[in-house]
Order: sequence, then C-alpha cells, then structure tokens
Amino acid sequence: MTDRLKLQDPRTQYPQPPFAEQPQQPPGLASKLDPTPDHGETSYQGSGKLVGRKALVTGADSGIGRAAAIAYAREGADVAISYLPSEEADASEVVELIKAEGRKAIALPGDVCEEAWCRDLVKQAVDGLGGLDILVINAGRQQFHNEIAEVTTEDFDRTMKTNLYALHWIVQAAEPHLEPGAAVITTSSIQAYEPSAILLDYATTKAGIAAYTKALSKHLIKKGVRANVIAPGPFWTALQPSGGQPDEKVTKFGQQSAFGRPGQPVEIAPFYVLLASQEGSYMTGEVIGVTGGAGIA
Repeated sequence: MTDRLKLQDPRTQYPQPPFAEQPQQPPGLASKLDPTPDHGETSYQGSGKLVGRKALVTGADSGIGRAAAIAYAREGADVAISYLPSEEADASEVVELIKAEGRKAIALPGDVCEEAWCRDLVKQAVDGLGGLDILVINAGRQQFHNEIAEVTTEDFDRTMKTNLYALHWIVQAAEPHLEPGAAVITTSSIQAYEPSAILLDYATTKAGIAAYTKALSKHLIKKGVRANVIAPGPFWTALQPSGGQPDEKVTKFGQQSAFGRPGQPVEIAPFYVLLASQEGSYMTGEVIGVTGGAGIA
C-alpha cells in the first residue's frame, strides 16, 4: 500500500509552513520550489476512468494543471498540454510522464493572451489527439499589488486576457469538436468568494470564470456536454512565489487553512478526474470548492 492510500492525519500529510523565501520571476517554475510540490508524479494511481479519452489542459506545466494532466494520463487519456515557452523545462517533464503511461502527449507552447494562438492550440490539440472530449481551462495569471494605483491598465489587461478572454476564445474554438459526453472544466478560486485586497484583478477574473462557466453549462448541456468549475484554496504552486504573493506571505502560505498547510496539487487532481469521467455524469454548472476548510459560500 502506498503512503497516499494509508490512513493519515491530513494536517501533517504534507509539508507545513514556515517555508523559505524563494522569489521567482513570473510565471515561475515548479522545479525551483522548496519544498517540491507533489503533482502526483509518483503518488497518483489511476484506475482506468478515462481510457480512450482525449484531453487538452492549459497551464499544464506546473501546479494544478500539471496534476490534472498526470492524473488523466494515469486514468488512460491522451493529453495535450498548453504552457508558456518559458516553462518548457517543467512542461517537458509532464510530456515524459504522460508518455511513460503509454499515452499520447502533445506539447503546445504559446501565450494564451493571444486570440490567434488560443484558436490554433485547440486545432493542434484536435489534430494531434484525433478529437477532443475533455477540456480543462486552467492557465492563470496572479500578481499581487498593495495599492489600487499599482494595478496598471497593462496589468489589468494581461490578467483579464490570460484568465478570462482566453477562456472564451478556447471555448469558442473547442465547442464544435465536443461530442455528447464531453466535459469542460474551469479553474476558479476561493478568491472569487473571499477576495484579497492585494489580488484585485485576479479575484475579479476568478469570479468571472465561475459565472461564465455556469452560463456556458446551460448552452453546452443542450448538446450533452457538461461544464463545471473547481475553486481551489491555497495550493503550493509556482504561482505564489513568482509574484502571486508577497515574499513574507509565501513563507506562511497555507498556514491560515484549517489544516495549517497549503494543499498539494495531487490532492485536487481527483476532482478534475471526477468531472471529466462518467462518474460525474449528473453534474453541470456546479462549483466544487477544494479550499482547505474555508468553503465557498
């Protein structure tokens, strides 16, 4: 029995703060994080829930997207991953992990702030996988600002394009390819419900993602396609030390949760599997909070 399957105290199952200060330039690399995040590289065990499926996951080089991509491959799916070219080092590891499961891996480096690329990445994923029946739109930008005046138009615009515009562009391009039984999954945040003052633009987009997906679900269910949202709490990803939080908050990241620690990406991966699989067949327009006890109400 692996450690993940043993009965464990969830408060001490993974590293707890304090962590070292570890500033990175955005968008950050998982390989530079200390402690090393658990994306499921050795801990996630599949059980055939997604055999034969074809998935596209954006922001899949690290963090939650990486954990979802690994889980999908372990469950039997072929996976296309989207990421920024600067994240190639992390992305190449994900590609090898997918291939190690005997699954097809499609690497799609590019910037989702660009409409043309969003539409092209869907085309490349469909062509490379031979179709598309799981779409995970997860890529996100998070940069803290202490004052309203510090959130420039350029900052606001890039956060909106990365987190919201890209969602719309990718959905538009993917929708014609989604057959009955397919699933769309988006990543919101507890910030949509309990926004931090220093994450003004980010929290706004995360609320928008939840609303957009709920509206989207009403369109897609007419053709038998489900759309749901996952709203994470504090998860240990490269997003945090690369400008997502001040350095002093990174050292205590997750301490405020009921568990006294941040979540590890592998701990949220099963929810992406559930919503993609037939086990989630009666779920659409839902928001699932995985917040470390904070809730989303």
